[in-house]
Amino acid sequence: GRHRVAAEPKAVADIVALCGRLPLALVIVAARALAHPDLALGTLAAQLAGSRRGTALDGFTGDDPSTDPRAVFSWSYRTLTPPATLLFRLLGLTPGPDIWVRAAASLVALPPAEAAALLAELADAALITEYLPGRYALHDLLRAYAADLALRVDPEDTRHAALIRLFDHQVHAAHAAAGVLDPNDDAIPVPLAPPAAGVAAERFADQQQATAWLAASLPVLQAGLRSAAGAGFPTHAWQLAWSLDTYLFRSGHRHDRLVMWQTALRAAEQLDDPGARALAHRRLANASVRLGRTAEALDHNHHALALYRQTGDGAGLASVHYNLTHLWERLGRHANALDDARQALTLYRAAGHHRGQALAHNAVGWYSCLLGDHAGALASCRRALDLFRQINDPHGEASTCDSLGYAEHHLGHHTEALIWYHDALRLYRRLASRYDQATVLLHLGDTLRVQGDASAARAALSEAAEILTDLEHPEAVQARARIDALGGAAATVPRTARRPARPGPRSASPGWC
Repeated sequence: GRHRVAAEPKAVADIVALCGRLPLALVIVAARALAHPDLALGTLAAQLAGSRRGTALDGFTGDDPSTDPRAVFSWSYRTLTPPATLLFRLLGLTPGPDIWVRAAASLVALPPAEAAALLAELADAALITEYLPGRYALHDLLRAYAADLALRVDPEDTRHAALIRLFDHQVHAAHAAAGVLDPNDDAIPVPLAPPAAGVAAERFADQQQATAWLAASLPVLQAGLRSAAGAGFPTHAWQLAWSLDTYLFRSGHRHDRLVMWQTALRAAEQLDDPGARALAHRRLANASVRLGRTAEALDHNHHALALYRQTGDGAGLASVHYNLTHLWERLGRHANALDDARQALTLYRAAGHHRGQALAHNAVGWYSCLLGDHAGALASCRRALDLFRQINDPHGEASTCDSLGYAEHHLGHHTEALIWYHDALRLYRRLASRYDQATVLLHLGDTLRVQGDASAARAALSEAAEILTDLEHPEAVQARARIDALGGAAATVPRTARRPARPGPRSASPGWC
């Protein structure tokens, strides 16, 4: 009735949303509301919102069997071909908000073209929605119905095999993307087994394609990691965490990265692999530092040190010492940071780890700079830059360019500093490393301010503030304070802020381990 709807507009909007705007679901709920005129629509909305997977359909079931959503949805389900019914049922078991064609193909062990045809059949029957090209979603009600069918119709070994194929697809796809993002990263400590028969592979031509896929797939992959950890697939969960780490670090997902490694550590504790536990502690320490959780970071670093000593992994020990530099810097203990950077360099050299040596040289340079030895910093950072360029590591090269710019700035060589900062910014933009871009822009703004170019400084600081605000990073406050100190209104930055012709400290040292 109009009066009833007009009296509770928010409840009506909530009910429509909870029904996923599905006409059949709305009809069912309307029938229940009509049968109970004294029932407030807000109460009905709360009942629907309180429903959970496995019982979500019960919230829509009334006294009349004809309004049971299972019966209503079955009208569409019975029109499907047998392969489509299997895919629909198995979709009910998948974690995450959506699924893409190759993941669906892996779920049912069919070629992608055949899976795409089945997905189109399900979309034609209004059982799934193609909300983006090649990406399909189920409303919670239909997902609950599909899962209910799968539990009643499909044997446990069928459901188990489907989940293995799905997790295999996610792990191998994410691992392939990570390899494109950072080809110089160490090999994964828990090697991937060959994917199960029927798993469709993902291929990435370049970093842009890999980054775009990870960005679009992140909610599904995060849900897959949690589901794998909770469903008895700890290896898949740990491998997914390792494969997502570079993307989460570069894109500034600080909280997501912390939660991910907390889950991965629990998964690692189920594996007979001390190296996996050590790396989980190490990465969790790094993620904790970046959120200011220094006590937790110190504890995780100590656990990692003990495990690496147990396994005799010299490169792993070096990486923990490199990790500790971030912790000491956060606490303002720059001498301790320099000491650990030098220990990391010694251990990396003994292990023959070239990238690690480059990271450690850059760290030695950075902490030398913070301790006032700017000339010594230049020498260490130039060694790092040579090594990074030899192994073709643009991320390490970018962080070292930033360090060189910082040292040149404090030596009063402002033109040279600007050149290094622009080099760093160009590389970080190519890598889509957003937090690092903001760090360099802050340094760039400081140097431009000292040179007396307030307009360009304001532009660089404004772009840094915009990035940090978007990342919900607390350093956004510092960026805005620097803009305010310049006076005048904040400007929008052009992406090429006055690069010269060639002739306040950052919050954390470059890189992660």
